[in-house]
Amino acid sequence: MSPEINLEKAFQDRIDKGEKIEPKDWMPEKYRKTHIRQISQHAHSEVVGMLPEGNWITRAPSLKRKCALLAKVQDEAGHGLYLYSAAETLGISRDEMIEQLHSGKAKYSSIFNYPTLSWADMGAIGWLVDGAAIINQVMLTRTSFGPYARAMVRICKEESFHQRQGYEIMMVLASGTPEQKEMAQDALNRFWWPSMMMFGPRDEESTNSELSMKWKIKRKSNDELRQQFVDNSVPQAEYLGLTIPDPDLKWNEERGHYDFGDIDWNEFWQVVKGDGPCNKERMEARQNAWDNGKWVRDAAMAYAEKQSKSKSIAV
Repeated sequence: MSPEINLEKAFQDRIDKGEKIEPKDWMPEKYRKTHIRQISQHAHSEVVGMLPEGNWITRAPSLKRKCALLAKVQDEAGHGLYLYSAAETLGISRDEMIEQLHSGKAKYSSIFNYPTLSWADMGAIGWLVDGAAIINQVMLTRTSFGPYARAMVRICKEESFHQRQGYEIMMVLASGTPEQKEMAQDALNRFWWPSMMMFGPRDEESTNSELSMKWKIKRKSNDELRQQFVDNSVPQAEYLGLTIPDPDLKWNEERGHYDFGDIDWNEFWQVVKGDGPCNKERMEARQNAWDNGKWVRDAAMAYAEKQSKSKSIAV
């Protein structure tokens, strides 16, 4: 048996025992690249996800809502920071990951390529989008790569708060005037199917799922997670008095789950490939922010170098 095969077997044995893999441990190159792709994609999603919500900070209906939304956007910036830092332990630089995002080589969650047209969308994003994210991310607190799993513990706590915040916005609107309830229903109508797409393609079309399950990067398949999201969301919508926009939605007593209609996979792939409602707008905003912030990065580096020289002289 070759040394490489021995290493791979020992690596898989550690995974099967539930041990965490740390950055300096031996790992298959594909394991490293898979994590770089997934963690950087997750980090990009947090950073791009600030854009549709940040657009509503100045238009929030009260000071309370403004402060809460501002805090949420700030949390998402922090999540991006944790995740970029986790990915950097695998030997990729922050600048390289950002370049991949701006060039279109790296992806981010398709949900952030949809517009936010009303204040109710802030509620729908918190309730549905963050709700879908939590289902994905709680599983990741037990992922096999240590830095990623540890980052997800704090992220999940904050995302849970974001979901409650969004659901509370929807409750207020759904119990308000007819116009406010209509606004909440409209937001649900527009964000329901894109939220369902957040779990990725169907299992049979997911090229990464098999290895991700073997290496315990993921603990559940895309379709299992999507089903969990539907089962969680339907009672919540009923409590709000809102209708999920799926005529095929019904409880299946035999399965013990809700059956639901077909997702428009053509739309999903169109958005993933860069042709969604806001793909170009989102990338332009990120590129402009990166370019306009260059002087801040340069100043920070100059200050760090100055401090380093001062300490060297003092020693």
